[in-house]
Amino acid sequence: MRTLVLLALAGLGAQLVDGSLGMAYGVTSTTLLLAMGTNPAAASATVHLAEIGTTLMSGAAHWRFGNVDWKVVAKIGVPGAVGAFLGATVLSQLSTAVAEPVMSLILLGLGLYVMSRFTFRGMPKGNLGKPLRKRFLSPLGVVAGFLDATGGGGWGPVGTPALLASGRMEPRKVIGSIDTSEFLVAVAASLGFLFSLGSQGLNWGWVAAFLLGGLIAAPIAAWLVRLVPPRVLGSAVGGVIIVTNVRTLLKSDWVGASSSLSTPVYVLLYALWAAALTYSIRAYRKEQVAETESAEERQPVTA
Repeated sequence: MRTLVLLALAGLGAQLVDGSLGMAYGVTSTTLLLAMGTNPAAASATVHLAEIGTTLMSGAAHWRFGNVDWKVVAKIGVPGAVGAFLGATVLSQLSTAVAEPVMSLILLGLGLYVMSRFTFRGMPKGNLGKPLRKRFLSPLGVVAGFLDATGGGGWGPVGTPALLASGRMEPRKVIGSIDTSEFLVAVAASLGFLFSLGSQGLNWGWVAAFLLGGLIAAPIAAWLVRLVPPRVLGSAVGGVIIVTNVRTLLKSDWVGASSSLSTPVYVLLYALWAAALTYSIRAYRKEQVAETESAEERQPVTA
């Protein structure tokens, strides 16, 4: 029971982050399951089965708050589903000894990308309102969907920054559209795992716990997307993913690091993480001050 409660809280926290940042539900939840010793394919399958419910609720909530561009959802979601089904099939064929460090490497890369992306660059705002073309969205969807299934997460970390970098959509609509289209990805990945694995290694209680936590958090996150500073949140979540997956790699057969090597690595990682968070918070405060001063300058002077 204690494990189920912790998983439900983890699902709630992961969905709060995902719904307000547009990424990190999968990578956060899968990282936790791997740390608990779950088979990589079963971990990804568990998360994607739970995501069928959480993404449906999240999409409905984002639609309710006007955060969804349905043209983008269709153009990126369908190719994403194809990539996710292929990724689930590939991961299911790998042995656990190979799959676990491979997945941790993918998650580590995504964590590094998330943290560095939001720590140093923040949220781009150029080219707002220009249309996004299918020749850009379709390949992006296939790649993001494939990584999402093989890494247990990746739809948001790949798709959200790519759409934000284009500067053609409001951040809230990027996040809402990515979260909504992820429903198609979750369904396709789940079908891929079930066809390849059956129910082998799946703990339906864990699926239900993640689902319950995510369902509670989804509408809250859709509302918070307008309030939470994504820059700081991205740095924080990226750090969690990096530290946890470095731990998995250090303990794997690939590395087999001793405690004398692991300890200084952890100290360095925590120091870098703290520095990234500090930088993000200061940068966010500077942005707020600059926006306030700019708004005051634009106000008409009254006699």
